[in-house]
Amino acid sequence: MDDFASLRRNMVDCQLRTYDITDRAALAAADSVPREAFVPENLSHLAYLDQSIPLPGTGRALMTPMVAVRMIQLLDPQPDEAALEYAGGSGYGAALMADMGVKATLWEPDAAARVLAEAALARAGAKDVTVTATQPGNASFDAILVSGACELSPEMLFPLLRPEGRLIVVEGLGRAARVMLYLKSGDIVSGRPVFDAAAPVLSEFRRPAAFVF
Repeated sequence: MDDFASLRRNMVDCQLRTYDITDRAALAAADSVPREAFVPENLSHLAYLDQSIPLPGTGRALMTPMVAVRMIQLLDPQPDEAALEYAGGSGYGAALMADMGVKATLWEPDAAARVLAEAALARAGAKDVTVTATQPGNASFDAILVSGACELSPEMLFPLLRPEGRLIVVEGLGRAARVMLYLKSGDIVSGRPVFDAAAPVLSEFRRPAAFVF
């Protein structure tokens, strides 16, 4: 456990702080939440590397720590706000936001990933995160974190935003990918690019294959 604590502190100091992450609450959460709890035990040695980690048996992966935490910093979740992590795999993003005092929900349609998430959140002590397989009823959210890359804009999530709500997502693939921050004003949701980053692709937001003669 002491080794993981040292690795976690090194991640904060050498990865996050050097990647324009300065928000104290986001850094404190990254230093507190045990990322190793969110991967299978045989992959725990990868937890604090600067890389995404596929979750075996699922269609999900953890984003790199730098991308996940910087996206949360830009979402700027405030204590007692309601936040949603969509397609978060084992729920690391939801756990970070919960540690920041947010009422966090993980919406994970992938059944195998959801099983991992429930176990991981329990190991990490993130007991207040709600986990759901389907759209969470009539709930609405101040902040939505989409934990993966989308070829298509995640417009299906826009109706879940509260007035002045924020949604952040990686759009595009490979070197063309960039993080988009969407803001809701009245009935209008508009987005702007905030930084370049890549993430594992979410199958539900892939562009349909086009037939070519």
